[in-house]
Amino acid sequence: MSVRHPGGEHRVRWAWPILLVAAGACRSALPAEESARAQTPPPLSDSAFSALVARISEPGGAFDTDNLLSNETAYLKVMGALGRLDLREGAYVGVGPDQNFSYVARLKPRLAFIIDIRRDNLLDHLLLKALFHQAPTRIEYLAGLFGRPPPADPSAWTGKDVRDLLAYIDSTPASAAVVARLGAAIAADAASHGIPLSPADQATIRRFHQAFIDAGPAIRFHSFGRGPQFYYPTYADLAEETDREGRRASFLAHESAYGFVRSLEEANRIIPVVGDLAGDHALREMGRVLREMNLEVTAFYASNVEFYLWRQGRFDAWAQNLASLPAAPHAVVIRSYFRNQRLPHPDAIPGYRSVQMLQPVAKLLGAEAHGGFQSYFDLVTRDLVPIEPGGGS
Repeated sequence: MSVRHPGGEHRVRWAWPILLVAAGACRSALPAEESARAQTPPPLSDSAFSALVARISEPGGAFDTDNLLSNETAYLKVMGALGRLDLREGAYVGVGPDQNFSYVARLKPRLAFIIDIRRDNLLDHLLLKALFHQAPTRIEYLAGLFGRPPPADPSAWTGKDVRDLLAYIDSTPASAAVVARLGAAIAADAASHGIPLSPADQATIRRFHQAFIDAGPAIRFHSFGRGPQFYYPTYADLAEETDREGRRASFLAHESAYGFVRSLEEANRIIPVVGDLAGDHALREMGRVLREMNLEVTAFYASNVEFYLWRQGRFDAWAQNLASLPAAPHAVVIRSYFRNQRLPHPDAIPGYRSVQMLQPVAKLLGAEAHGGFQSYFDLVTRDLVPIEPGGGS
């Protein structure tokens, strides 16, 4: 599966070794970065950002994973269909860690809310936000995430395949000096947005970062009480994954996609909140915020949260919360279904343990209003958007 200190509008940048700083000091803004900034709506202040986090969030809950990255191998197989739908602009809502960024890069929303029952997910996104702030390019972002020194001329890497970037990270040892500077800068950045952070919160952010540093691009999804599974994708697998047409489609695949996500992060327009999809506050308050901003949801990435809500008898509450959000006419739910959830999905792709699908929000809510779904499997197989070009789903 998948808050407040006024002002604080500064950004803290870490100091790379002198040679690396000098190499990049005279570098002008990259075309992809300039293009991304041109598409980004006006920034929200840190005080507005933290006020939205506080206003929407609920008390945190628990889930049995650190959830630092996805285990959805097929998460990008809907990208072609998302591109063919009229879903740009508006607002995006999603659960979980950084797989959201790939959907954001494709949909180009004006605002994104990342909602998760675990407060740790908010802390993870503050870590990633800090890394985006310091990294104009993909290679600098990956170097920061994995505690590696970046190459001397990061701009020379902007046209390279993401596999080449990950190979550089994989072959470059982590540096204690770089990690120490990163840790200090990340802690300062996380504290600068006005979200109250306890010493335990900052320790959690350090622990999450250290997990990426220690494992490198081979890091995998991890569940508490269960060992890592060999079939879970690594970070490198997810970054190099393709859409159904065989094109790399993650937010790290192209500098322009990375640049757009970074521009939203710098504008405080990717907002992590704590909330239960079937709870009684977060989504309903989010709906009020979106109406105040005159924005409609175009896509809601629910991962496989509905599986757990169905099992708990809380799916109807989730559907009612979804209905409370202002939604664009063609808005979709993006969801995942896993092979181990008993019945094989008709859209399963050989070699993939998960299936990604799109269901129109209007179809989901219409079915709920007329008797509901007969089972979870009925939910994940009925009224789906055609995924393959030409019509077959």
